Parts: sequence; structure tokens; C-alpha cells
Amino acid sequence: MEGDTTMTNLPTPIDPPQLHHSPAFAHGMILPAGPTLYVGGQNGTDSDGALLEGLEAQTEQALRNVLAVLAEAGTGPEQVAKLTIYLAAGIDPGEAYAATRTVWGDHRTAVTVLAVTPARPGALVEIEAVASLPAD
Repeated sequence: MEGDTTMTNLPTPIDPPQLHHSPAFAHGMILPAGPTLYVGGQNGTDSDGALLEGLEAQTEQALRNVLAVLAEAGTGPEQVAKLTIYLAAGIDPGEAYAATRTVWGDHRTAVTVLAVTPARPGALVEIEAVASLPAD
């Protein structure tokens, strides 16, 4: 097990030595005890609900929307233990990952990426998150 989970209020990455180590993603995350925030799926829509054009714009906006929900709950990306990223069929996950880096930065999380048929026509990406709320 990586790190000491007894004295931190941040999620702790778990990276078994027998598994490939990714600098971007953890294999597992331990959340500290306390309230947990579940961020529902966010599309790349602006404040008027308009869907932006293209994968990069939609991915960046979906992440900004996730960050807005985190901030409203009093937490941030450093408290996120898990992201689930839904991509429209045929989208290159590498391109989507590149778009996440500009907004998300280097916050490692456990991540699941799935190809799906979007519920909203024109949506190329939807992102949900699980985060802990920091202790006061």
C-alpha cells in the first residue's frame, strides 16, 4: 500500500507494485471517513445549457462543470477519488485525456473510461466524480 492513510484527510492512491504505474491515474483510492460527494454526470454545456462544439471544448467544459460542483460543496479536485468518463463511441480516449489535462491538471484519481451512446444528441463526453469533503 502506498502512503500512510491514518493521518490524512486527502484520498490516498493505492498502486500495487505488480500493476503498471500510471503517473496520471491510480488503481484505487482510499477516501477518509466523512461526508462523500457524488457529482452527477456533467456534459460540456455552458451556463445556458448549450453544448459546446468538439471533443476538446466539451471535455474541458465538462471538467469545469465538475469543478464548479466540487467548489459549491466546499471541496476541490485534490479530494476526488474517482472519475468516470463516458465517451461517445469512436472517440479516441487519448484525445480525451489530453483535453482533461488543461483543466484537471495533475490530480491523480482512480478512473474508469467507457464508450457509450450518449443520452444527449451531440454530446461527446460526460464526466462524473466521487469526492470526499475536507474535515473542518
